[in-house]
Amino acid sequence: MDFAQVIKDRYSCKKYDGKPVTAEQLSSILEAGRLAPTAKNLQEQHIYVVQSAEGLAKIDKLTPCRYGAPTVLVVAFNKDSVFTYPGGKHSSGAEDAAIVATHLMLAATNAAVDSCWINFFDPEAAAKALGLPENEEVLMLLDLGHAAEDGKPLPNHNSRKALTETVSYL
Repeated sequence: MDFAQVIKDRYSCKKYDGKPVTAEQLSSILEAGRLAPTAKNLQEQHIYVVQSAEGLAKIDKLTPCRYGAPTVLVVAFNKDSVFTYPGGKHSSGAEDAAIVATHLMLAATNAAVDSCWINFFDPEAAAKALGLPENEEVLMLLDLGHAAEDGKPLPNHNSRKALTETVSYL
């Protein structure tokens, strides 16, 4: 699919039909995350694939936002393997994980898989419930699946501010 079309077609799916994501689709999505750039190429991200009934039940206890997706990717990063930027107030962990997550989300659209970026959960509770290592911080969850027949973008999906409102030239 043309990249401009991927960007245009992507939306946050809030209702899935339960049909599984194929192994081929999942592999292409995960590969896109693997190829995402990270600061100093530290690659501190770790992606957890949740597809089992037990794992999905844990996700459902953490957030009401799974929307019936058959697969959830948990995007985390190793807090001990980040680059600290000059000034010492900001590190690469969350930003690199967000870049990885964006690659995953756009690759899903390209693979004909719908997705929804989920931040409505407690990251510490998620890490504990899923048994993640203490040195990892969960950035986000990414629902993956296929939209239900009546699953459509929210009414305001195509509402965007003009570039003049969001971009300034210095």
